[in-house]
Amino acid sequence: MKILEKYNESPSREYEEDILVEEILTDSHRLVLHNDDFNTFDFVIECLIEICGHTEEQAQQCTLLVHFKGKCTVKTGPTDILIPMHEKLISRGLTSEIV
Repeated sequence: MKILEKYNESPSREYEEDILVEEILTDSHRLVLHNDDFNTFDFVIECLIEICGHTEEQAQQCTLLVHFKGKCTVKTGPTDILIPMHEKLISRGLTSEIV
């Protein structure tokens, strides 16, 4: 019981941590890749690896989600990081957006 009391003594710290996490999450945007009828699975996988820094397995999973669901969030973060990725994906003929 003493251990629980010790942890309950500083509820303000827990509250501060919650606020910090919320601030980090609200500053985040999503790079969404949309399905198309033109690009091959292999090409999309290659683009996700090169542009977004995905592992091969991550890129394959995202590509399957795009194919079957119509879109997939391929990266999250601040816009200054996502905009260059978005522009590179578009320059390769893929359809993406930042939301």
